[in-house]
Amino acid sequence: MDHWYIQAIKTIYCADDSYITNLAVVKYLNKTGYLDLGQSVTFFVGENGTGKSTLIEAIALCAGYNAEGGSKNFNFSSRNTTSNLHNYITVVKQSYEKDGFFLRAESFYNVASQVDDLGINLSAYGGKSLHEQSHGESFMSLVQNRFHGNGLYIMDEPEAALSPLRQLTLLSEIHRLVELDSQFIIATHSPILLAYPNAKIYQITDTAIEEVSYEDCEHCKLTKQFLDNPSRFFRYLFSNS
Repeated sequence: MDHWYIQAIKTIYCADDSYITNLAVVKYLNKTGYLDLGQSVTFFVGENGTGKSTLIEAIALCAGYNAEGGSKNFNFSSRNTTSNLHNYITVVKQSYEKDGFFLRAESFYNVASQVDDLGINLSAYGGKSLHEQSHGESFMSLVQNRFHGNGLYIMDEPEAALSPLRQLTLLSEIHRLVELDSQFIIATHSPILLAYPNAKIYQITDTAIEEVSYEDCEHCKLTKQFLDNPSRFFRYLFSNS
């Protein structure tokens, strides 16, 4: 793929008086004003509270997607908790996608309800209501049946409903869609998903956003250390019990 739908995000200074100005990601963007997203697959990874989901939501809104998820045709809100960050960033587009979806784990139930309410052809969602499938099955039905390629797919913690085996299946689907000229921007905690070859990984810390290799990603290093020697972690974690 020699082009990307979103090449970068640019920011104007965010002086919002809400919590978002204290997020690490916003502090970094206030300082640099630019973040390169020119890659087929870009991951954001970091500790809870650093602003991954807030950034992903803002990118999706600026790209024209509904805050709670769905395609550009979805326009619903069950509860307005959207941050104001999207008012302070712009997305730099190199071209326009023919397909797209914002998959947000925490509000996917509301997306499934919207699909039913709108009477959308369920062949694009596995042939039956997403509510009649398990959480993980509905996620995979969406990706395997609804995502057609030539698309921009923005995901917030897609691993939340997926077993390790289904996460491997998702990697296969991501690759299939990348081969069909698609772009993915994903916030995740999953060392399995982060292993996608040649992906750009941005690690968000308390002070910066830095591009890291898979091997240097803190989530991946910690998971490997735990799996190599869980008893060492238990000795530390349970030392005061």
